[in-house]
Amino acid sequence: MVEPFSRSFKGLIIWCVLLYMIQCSLATSNKTGHHFHKWEVAYMYWSPDGVENVVMGINGQFPGPTIRARAGDIVHVQLTNKLHTEGVVIHWHGIRQKGTPWADGTASISQCVINPGETFDYRFTVDRAGTYFYHGHYGMQRSAGLYGALIVDVAEGEKEPFHYDGEFDLLLSDWWHQSVHHQEVGLSSKPMRWIGEPQALLVNGRGQYGCSMAAHYGNSSLSQCNITGNEQWAPYILHVDPNKTYRIRIASTTALASLNLAIGNHKMTVVEADGNYLQPFETNDLDIYSGESYSVLLTTNQDSSQNYWISLGVRGREPQTPPALTILNYRTTSASRLPLSPPPVTPRWDDYAHSKAFSNKIKALDHKSIPKPSPTYHRRIVLLNTQNKMNGYTKWSINNVSLSLPATPYLGSIRFGLQNAFDQTKPPEGFPGHYDIMKPPVNSNTTTGNGVYMLGYYSTVDVILQNANVLKENVSEIHPWHLHGHDFWLLGYGEGKFTKSDEKKLNLKNPPYRNTAVIFPYGWTALRFVADNPGVWAFHCHIEPHLHMGMGVVFAEGVQHVAKIPKEAVSCGVTGKKFMTGSHLG
Repeated sequence: MVEPFSRSFKGLIIWCVLLYMIQCSLATSNKTGHHFHKWEVAYMYWSPDGVENVVMGINGQFPGPTIRARAGDIVHVQLTNKLHTEGVVIHWHGIRQKGTPWADGTASISQCVINPGETFDYRFTVDRAGTYFYHGHYGMQRSAGLYGALIVDVAEGEKEPFHYDGEFDLLLSDWWHQSVHHQEVGLSSKPMRWIGEPQALLVNGRGQYGCSMAAHYGNSSLSQCNITGNEQWAPYILHVDPNKTYRIRIASTTALASLNLAIGNHKMTVVEADGNYLQPFETNDLDIYSGESYSVLLTTNQDSSQNYWISLGVRGREPQTPPALTILNYRTTSASRLPLSPPPVTPRWDDYAHSKAFSNKIKALDHKSIPKPSPTYHRRIVLLNTQNKMNGYTKWSINNVSLSLPATPYLGSIRFGLQNAFDQTKPPEGFPGHYDIMKPPVNSNTTTGNGVYMLGYYSTVDVILQNANVLKENVSEIHPWHLHGHDFWLLGYGEGKFTKSDEKKLNLKNPPYRNTAVIFPYGWTALRFVADNPGVWAFHCHIEPHLHMGMGVVFAEGVQHVAKIPKEAVSCGVTGKKFMTGSHLG
């Protein structure tokens, strides 16, 4: 009688152990990450700066929800377009989309726009830890407010090469009271109608217009802001404890403004840029251009009975937008207590020596996650940035070609050999040696085109970004360039026209590994990357009006290796007509 019971009991024990192992396996699977988000994009009323306006939000939020994952996790965003009268896409800025080029979120390049009422599934792996963000990449929807933070923590069991006790995420943007449709029509008018500088700078979607938190210092023509803290435009306050170290993640999704950030009485240690570790260096303030991201470490070692200003001012353009202000609040005092000292003063907008000194401090950390630069290149492409005219319309051009994207996404047309979908003419790889970058173009006329730079798969490519004078005399603008699908080694900056002799100035020892790089007025910036990611990738100025007016190029590599393209990604234009069966193509 005892033996059958014993066998039954043993069987029950084995069953329980198996069930526990299955549960542990499921828990581990969930821990290593699949993050599902169901989003609806729609216009809504909001007050980003105290003036009610229409913004583009996600699930009723502005900015959009923060995505947080670990390196190696899969992110799945099911996006439904509720805009009623316009398409939408979302680009996951800084995520390389290895194996999923159709999820890059670039209209006419990686996918068709998502039409009103349609749903598109973005699925991709976040392969590296870092500070990233997402934003609209169709028309000027980033300027309309379609953006949010994307934070990737290190994989389970991994550690950052620096210590911190707490963390804050700051998403920086600029804001106009006129709609993006006003902006788009103005940019496309003859003559161009420029709506001017932004009305406000926003920190996590919050700013102040028509008043200042620091008006009581007497150096402002604005009145003192009357804030209770419950307003949509109330400042995002950083609450800290004394004698701690905080990581502040900073990302700029501005449509136009280059910015400088400073924290009163506190120094910052810069440790990360665009998802890659840096040799730590200390700074009083930080220049950040559209498309860039940084992590800084802040030690709260000042008088804990006081609060301190965090100030954000415009760089690279003569500022007509007041600085954005918020507060670093030591929890030992009330957050409503304003700092005793005035806010930090932003360096003069055209103090480029200050900007270059900061940029030249940025060096890659010797870390397993950052590859060493290739010692040589297979191909060099020089891209001259100019402002031009075409039939009376103002354009931005690269090697005298202003980008005009086709109706059919390149990813589908190149993958399936549809040569009638875009211009098969090879885009120019340089500009005439006699061109004077210090003066307006002698012949200001340009052309439009949508040819593609076809890169050898796994080849090493150098890109020289060459700046020049615009149509107006003695003016050359800052341009932050962002590369999709890759990081590049930022080899260096220089003055004037790039020549062969400048090669000896390039940093091949510890160049920062980045996805966004600035070219300063009348200067050049040298980049190097390996074309190792099959797909079609945008490379463009991240200033939204400039891209809208043609300031970009398209790279393609290894497209024949791309498989299982979702049908909805290319179901428009020529590919839409040709392939209408099955759920995947290729």
